[in-house]
Amino acid sequence: MRELSLINACVVLGKVPILNSVSFTAKRGQFVGLVGPNGAGKTTALRALLGFEPLQSGHALIGNIPAHTLRAKARALMVSYLPQIRDLAWPIGVREVVALGRYAHGGPLGRLGPKDHQAVDKALALCGLQGFAHRSIASLSGGEVARVHIARVMAAEAQALIADEPIAALDPRLSLDIMAILKAQAQSGHTVVASLHDLELAAQFCDDIIVLHQGAIVIQAPPRQALSPEILDQVYGINASWTGECLMIHRRNQQA
Repeated sequence: MRELSLINACVVLGKVPILNSVSFTAKRGQFVGLVGPNGAGKTTALRALLGFEPLQSGHALIGNIPAHTLRAKARALMVSYLPQIRDLAWPIGVREVVALGRYAHGGPLGRLGPKDHQAVDKALALCGLQGFAHRSIASLSGGEVARVHIARVMAAEAQALIADEPIAALDPRLSLDIMAILKAQAQSGHTVVASLHDLELAAQFCDDIIVLHQGAIVIQAPPRQALSPEILDQVYGINASWTGECLMIHRRNQQA
């Protein structure tokens, strides 16, 4: 599998248009950030990309396969998904949570084999969680839980990873840690797509940025082009500037 693509995708919920002819592509080895104001359609676009939202028109492709035709297990083997809401029904151990990422690989009753245990160990190590493996998920901080969920999707060893707001409500250090983990996944040959609100971190880590506004694509381009002062003024109504490779967001002067 080389790419994830939406092609002229339109989504209508009830009678409300949510996505309007949205087209974008995430290629193998890329970390693609999906940004836009609240209500822009980011979560709907990610769900449509996975085949979870029915399209009124257009196509969603995982590789060259229409996403809606894939069975759940086949999809999970190709793309791992971190949703915005990640509630757990009971306080199980960290290792058990990460092992849930191996569900699509499991045999009868989801029992883990040697390869599954190796994948879980690797995911725990990549996310710096070796010392947490036998702790209850209920005993962790919010930032530690976020890393556990990242490890869970990485344990799936899918060729692509889609994450909906993976750094929401995290402190700066943990946000940097998780963005670095996602970047490393892309550099290792995976396709990574994440919806993000932190534009400065998106500019720092992402290879490509998709700007979504009012259900339509404004631009897909490298960060400096996609997050230009003109586009950020148009989409967010904010002032911004670039200093070297760093994006700086400024408070707009208030006029009397």
